[in-house]
Amino acid sequence: MKILLFVSTKQRLENPYNLGGIEILNYELFNYLKNKHEVVFSKKVSQKLVSINWDIIISSNDARVFNKLKSKRKILWLHNKLQIEKALRKKQLLSILFNKIEAVFVSDYLKKNTSIFYNFFKREVIPNFLPSIFEYSKFPKIKQNNINLFVWSVQRKRGLDELINVWKNKIYPLNLNCELHIFGISFKNKNFDKYKIFHHGKIPRNKLLNFYKKSVGMICLGYDETFCLNAIEAMKMGLPVISLGKTALKDIIKHKKNGYLIDKIDNIDKPIIDLVNLDMSKKKML
Repeated sequence: MKILLFVSTKQRLENPYNLGGIEILNYELFNYLKNKHEVVFSKKVSQKLVSINWDIIISSNDARVFNKLKSKRKILWLHNKLQIEKALRKKQLLSILFNKIEAVFVSDYLKKNTSIFYNFFKREVIPNFLPSIFEYSKFPKIKQNNINLFVWSVQRKRGLDELINVWKNKIYPLNLNCELHIFGISFKNKNFDKYKIFHHGKIPRNKLLNFYKKSVGMICLGYDETFCLNAIEAMKMGLPVISLGKTALKDIIKHKKNGYLIDKIDNIDKPIIDLVNLDMSKKKML
């Protein structure tokens, strides 16, 4: 069986530890498939690819490739929302309308929020799998120090300004010996160190997991998450996730079992205090 896994990205795929969330999932899917089938992993449509009659083409978030290549089955692996306006702008709409495409969504939330205007041949939900480097059982627990680390590790900035404001005015004055470490997004550091807020920017995922191992919890508000791989990674590392429970996170987080659901960001101090006060043996929710 000949399978093409097509990934529309500008990132180099040689080193998975430096890839973003979607790219590392593409990389691991390729590694899984190549052990069972004849698989080609490509970022560009070459003349050689055009000349092949594929059994299956799996395209990550990009339907345009189906107009250029021949295949018995065409699978569109959707990680993000595809609004009609975006489909028109990205020139994907005609390809969706005129090809027999099977859509695979990474969450029920994403499936429900994808327009029925798209005439997909099939619609199926297959949740994202976990990158293998985050398999918690492979790593010994690091001895906790007396500092309670919380991490914010998402690409989108929405909600971060509010979180910083609450941290400065409600968490820091409590002297809980807590630190907030922010990863993934870029913003101008306004000298928040005095409030125990530290910005790291984007770092390789193998370094990120070392922070997870030492942390008490993750804060992921989830305003616009279609799956939130970061939250799943954190949970696998034993971290409870604090969230507003919106979008796809409401299907993942079970209150006080693998995380905390809050009704508004101003109440985020309650789960943080709760986690800090837990016995050390209970801080890791596995």
